Amino acid sequence: MIRLPHVLESRLESLSAELLQPAEGRRIDFTQPPGEASFATADSVSWRIFKNPIALLVGGITAVILELAEPAVRTGVWNYSSFATDPLGRLRRTGLAAMVTVYGARSVAEPMIAGIVRMHALVTGETPAGETFSANDVRLLSWVHATASYGFSAAYSQYVSPLSRFDFDRLYAEGAPAARCYGALDIPTSEAEWQALLLSMRGRLEPSDILMQFLRIMGDTPAFPTPLRWMQPMLVRAAIDLVPEWLRGTLGLTRLPALTRIEKRLVKLAGTLLDRIVLPESPPSQSCRRLGLPSGYLYAP
Repeated sequence: MIRLPHVLESRLESLSAELLQPAEGRRIDFTQPPGEASFATADSVSWRIFKNPIALLVGGITAVILELAEPAVRTGVWNYSSFATDPLGRLRRTGLAAMVTVYGARSVAEPMIAGIVRMHALVTGETPAGETFSANDVRLLSWVHATASYGFSAAYSQYVSPLSRFDFDRLYAEGAPAARCYGALDIPTSEAEWQALLLSMRGRLEPSDILMQFLRIMGDTPAFPTPLRWMQPMLVRAAIDLVPEWLRGTLGLTRLPALTRIEKRLVKLAGTLLDRIVLPESPPSQSCRRLGLPSGYLYAP
């Protein structure tokens, strides 16, 4: 566990807030209400993984790659959201929703999820191939939830600290209560079920210009402070590296520059270091205090 000098800690706290809190509207105080439980417990694999920025960023990009490979999800995300026009704003809102879902008190998380479900109910459309879809379709919601679970856990295991098969199974199972609130009623609850779902989608996942555009946006849009901006394309490559090899070929990702051995070491170094740095005002630390635990409860000694 590492406590930084106050000036550096404040700077990182500010950057974290910029990425996870809305520019306008009510800011989320994860210390409230005192003592109230989240969907997942403090000793869960979910709480361990979601505190790590590298796992969240890299795993989140991996999840979106898998989501955009599915034609109905791709059409809904790209045509009915602000992803193409305001990628950072969309990522900020998505990141905050993930934090509230994992760490927030149930009385905070449940109304937020209900609001998202209401917004999804307004999104219906048709893919370029003529297939109709609804954003609240159980099959699509289950795919989106499953890809997120896979992306975050794979990124943590690869670039932070290896997870056991038991850890992977726990992570999938822990997501079920919140997933049901979102309407994802048919999610994998183990690593084996995720692999079965992925193989069942083999004939449906496809390449697209939209996927390539998303990867360019993630590499080019300034999301990091100037001194760290060189890391963005590297983290995108790290995310692509987590896509199963057969699917990388299907999606045309093997044509893109691969993550080098040195870059992989740099990503893992960053992930390992950030797993030890305590930011007292981050959602994980605030949530620990809400439950009467020390701010550094989740962090490696």
